[in-house]
Amino acid sequence: MTYRVRNTVRDPYTVLGVGKNASEADIKKAYRKLAKKWHPDQNKDDPKAKEKFSEIGQAYDILGDKKKRGQFDRGEIDAEGKETFAGFGGFRPGAGPGGAHGGPFGGQAGGHPFGGPGGGAGGFAGAEDILSELFGQAFGGGRPGAGPNMGAGMGQQGAGGPFRQSAQPRKAADIKIKTPVTVDDLARGKVAVTLPDSSRISASIPPGANDGQVIRLKGKAKSAPGQAAGDLLVTLVFKPHAEFRPDGSDLRGDVRIPLETAVLGGTVSVKTLDGKVSLKIPPWTNSGKVFRIPGRGLPKKGGTGDLKLTTVIMLPDEPDAALADLLKAKNPT
Repeated sequence: MTYRVRNTVRDPYTVLGVGKNASEADIKKAYRKLAKKWHPDQNKDDPKAKEKFSEIGQAYDILGDKKKRGQFDRGEIDAEGKETFAGFGGFRPGAGPGGAHGGPFGGQAGGHPFGGPGGGAGGFAGAEDILSELFGQAFGGGRPGAGPNMGAGMGQQGAGGPFRQSAQPRKAADIKIKTPVTVDDLARGKVAVTLPDSSRISASIPPGANDGQVIRLKGKAKSAPGQAAGDLLVTLVFKPHAEFRPDGSDLRGDVRIPLETAVLGGTVSVKTLDGKVSLKIPPWTNSGKVFRIPGRGLPKKGGTGDLKLTTVIMLPDEPDAALADLLKAKNPT
């Protein structure tokens, strides 16, 4: 009897970089790390990324499934998930009479050189869950680890391939919109976004957001039947405020100081987003001096920014003859 030798697939333990005594958690962690590193969408300039990603997915299809892993360790299936050939008087290549790693071929489970076309499909739900968590519901149009027969979309394979075709719907196009944002919205960390169909949704504003910043709302763009919802790309457009100007997590504004208070010192009442507070002004304060009121700004990671007020010295509303005479006496012309 003659047997055809084909190229072997690498041992899945080697592909994922784990030992044969690795726990299920270790295997999942290794796959998650490698899938994130080699996903073709993250390596568009690397022609080998798709092949590497396929190999990683194929290895996880074996080791991530408890039943398949046991079959592989016992030499019942190879690294592609195909049943090993039961020839030579009932011996499986790589198995032998002494167990999974005995026999005349001396190969480790899954490392034998024989095999034929076809093979079991096997479940891939675990890998899909991980990829959905890492990259969202649409990761290239299909399943990882589909092997070298992939079509234009990731995982779209011919009928004879080792994995079943992904049933995930194609993702709809993302939608770009602009939404006005007030200082009060920034303070609350929320803004009402009006969608193209005039419906409204609430969106979180990240701490320290800037004018023109784009935030992504995953799955909030409506789609046609049979499509997964796309994302909303929302551009934040800051609206002017009568009193304050956002500056990262801080707010900036002006405080008007009467000339008398600027010279002699005193206390003035100033507005904040939370109401009025008293600000102490030392004697001989010039215009342009900045006073900082802690914790009266906008939300930031771990706390709240500050309110920074710049002094503007104001002359009396009505002419003050005594003040004019005093200045003339001090500076005679």
